[in-house]
Amino acid sequence: MESFVYQSLPSRVVFGAGSLDHLDREIELLGAQRAIVLATPQQRAQAEQLAERIGPHAAGVYAEAVMHVPVETARAAREYAARVGADCAIAIGGGSTTGLGKAIALETSLPIIAIPTTYAGSEMTPIYGLTEAGVKKTGRDLRVLPKTVIYDPALTVSLPPALSLTSGINAIAHAAEGLYAQDTNPIMSLMAEEGIRALGEGLPRVMKTPGDLDARGACLYGAWLCGAVLGSVGMSLHHKLCHTLGGTFNLPHAETHTIVLPHALAYNRTAAPHAMQRIARALHADDAPQAVFDLARESGAPTALKDIGMKEADIDLALNLALKSPYWNPRTVEREPLRALLEDAYEGRRPA
Repeated sequence: MESFVYQSLPSRVVFGAGSLDHLDREIELLGAQRAIVLATPQQRAQAEQLAERIGPHAAGVYAEAVMHVPVETARAAREYAARVGADCAIAIGGGSTTGLGKAIALETSLPIIAIPTTYAGSEMTPIYGLTEAGVKKTGRDLRVLPKTVIYDPALTVSLPPALSLTSGINAIAHAAEGLYAQDTNPIMSLMAEEGIRALGEGLPRVMKTPGDLDARGACLYGAWLCGAVLGSVGMSLHHKLCHTLGGTFNLPHAETHTIVLPHALAYNRTAAPHAMQRIARALHADDAPQAVFDLARESGAPTALKDIGMKEADIDLALNLALKSPYWNPRTVEREPLRALLEDAYEGRRPA
């Protein structure tokens, strides 16, 4: 048997339809009294309803979260939290909102309660990202790991099917890379395959019947497992590319992951055969890269970077940035093969 190290992360999960009803209890278990509610501008109304729901526990609403967490936004949020005397942050929404909560916690150690309304998975990781001058930098710090995560499938029913799909494939990316991470282990592999299976089966059902709570629950369960994998092991080429493309060109996060993933898997196909077998098995397919591509294309998700705002002239800049400080990858990252990957992703070609 192989030797490995497994380190569990100290987070509490409350899962199930109606679990939002336990929010007051979870605030009190943290010993908190004044919580700020974080959200994107688009989810301000939901954040205000949540603040009204917790009544005296609410210190205010800060609904300015945006993609890739610009340092200016993070700074303003920290100042707001200090001004209202917050001792807890509640992040309701997707990765942008959770990311803002992490940016606050990074310097203040403010505990976070995450309430995901997408399948981003950031709520299960100690990974943070901040964008400054067009460059997104990531790091790991246990201070940013949410103390409590409330998974209520009912809160994801309003997530449009198209966004549900890309958010779910984004989650699959976390687990897929976890299967061939440098520091992977058998526990993570079990969680990764199960997470991919749950999302692979749940997403088509959500696309067909968005109000199906069982399907929504399956996707949220899968996202939880995939996020936990991302939080426990290292990232590789796929995440390096997505961090580069998102931070530099401000491309939409989930859509970028959806487009890049099949090509990153194809790049690593021969270097990580056992991981590819597990991904394919979880998706009931013969080939992992093609299965992920087909899941996206057949459900109507974007499959080409040129369709989400990237310009052909951007390929060279993306290539150069991705080659700087590369993440560990099972296959050596080389200029010409990487250029071919980016060109395939730009055009939206099905992996060979």
